[in-house]
Amino acid sequence: MTASGKLTTIRMPPLPTIGEIIKLFNLRAMKQLSQNFLLDLKLTDKIVRKAGNLNNAYVCEVGPGPGGITRSILNAGVTDLLVVEKDTRFIPGLKMLTEASMGKVRIVHGDILTYRMERAFPKHLQKQWEDDPPNVHIIGNLPFNVSTPLIIKWLEQVANRNGPFTYGRTQMTLTFQKEVAERMIASTGSRQRSRLSIMSQYLCNVKTCFIIPGCAFIPKPEVDVGVVHFTPLIQPQIEQPFKLVERVVQSVFQFRRKYCYRGVGILFPEAQRLQLTEQMLLLADVDPTLRPGELTIAHFRSLCNVYRGLCDQDPSLFTYNFREELRLKKLCKKKPSKECTVEDINLTESY
Repeated sequence: MTASGKLTTIRMPPLPTIGEIIKLFNLRAMKQLSQNFLLDLKLTDKIVRKAGNLNNAYVCEVGPGPGGITRSILNAGVTDLLVVEKDTRFIPGLKMLTEASMGKVRIVHGDILTYRMERAFPKHLQKQWEDDPPNVHIIGNLPFNVSTPLIIKWLEQVANRNGPFTYGRTQMTLTFQKEVAERMIASTGSRQRSRLSIMSQYLCNVKTCFIIPGCAFIPKPEVDVGVVHFTPLIQPQIEQPFKLVERVVQSVFQFRRKYCYRGVGILFPEAQRLQLTEQMLLLADVDPTLRPGELTIAHFRSLCNVYRGLCDQDPSLFTYNFREELRLKKLCKKKPSKECTVEDINLTESY
C-alpha cells in the first residue's frame, strides 16, 4: 500500500471481469447458501483497505465466490492468499486467478467451519500474544447463514489462542448483516446490546468500518451489510474459560426484557435457585433490577468470577440445564415418574 493509502497493484495477465466470470461459468447465487455477489471493485478495494497494510501479508479469504475481494487482496501486494471455498462451482474461476498471480493463490475446497487454519501458514509468522498482531489476516464476505456461528467459533479460538490465533492476535475483517454488526459494537444500555456484544467485546477491539447498501450485491439482499474489523485484545476483559462466560451471558440474556435476576436464576436448579441467585448477585455486586442490556462487561466479569467459584464448590451446577428441566417437568405429567431422569445436556442458544 502506498503512502496515499491506495492499493499497490501487481501485474497480472488480462483477466475476464467478475461479471464475465459469472457468465462464463454460469454462476448463480444460491439462496439456500445465503450467497450474494459483490461485483463493485471499488467496494472490494475499500474492504481490503480496512484490513490494514497487506503488503507481503499472508491472508485467508473466506468464501471468495467469483473472486471480487480476491482480486483486491492480490492487488494489495500480499505474499500468500489462501482461499477457502465450499461451493465447487467457483473453483474453475479461482484457478484462473491462481495462474494469473503466479501461484500466490492457494485454493482449499472445503468448509471454513471445519477447516483447521493453524496449519495454513508458515510457523515463522507466529508472534507472542503480547506483541503486535502478526502479518496474518482473515478477510471475507460471509454468507449470512454461517456468519454468526463462524465468528463465535473464532472468538472461542481467540480465547484459547488456537486455530488462526496460533500465530498471535490475527486480525479479521468480515461482513455481516447490518443488524448483526450493530450488535457486535453495541454499547451498554443501547437497544442493540446483546449476547453477541459481550462475547465480541470482552475478547476483541471491535469496530464497524462502513456500511454497504444491499443494492450493491447481486442478488440484492433484504438488508444492508456492515464491514467489521476485529483485533484480539492482549488481555481479555473476562478471565474465565470461554464456555463458562458463554453460559453466563446466554442465561442472562435469555430474558432480555426482564430484570437480570431472572436470567441469572436459570443457571441453578429449582431447589437452589432463589438462594444461589441472591448469593451470586450479592457477591458480584450487581443490582438484580438491572436489565441485561444495562450490564457492563465489568458486571459480567464479576458474575462469571462468582459463578466460577460456585461451580468449583459444586461441579454439578455447570452441567445443569434449565431447558432440560422444563422438558422433564412436561414429560413427567404424561409419563410415570420412573421415566423422568435428568440428562447432562449442554445449554445451546442461538445468538
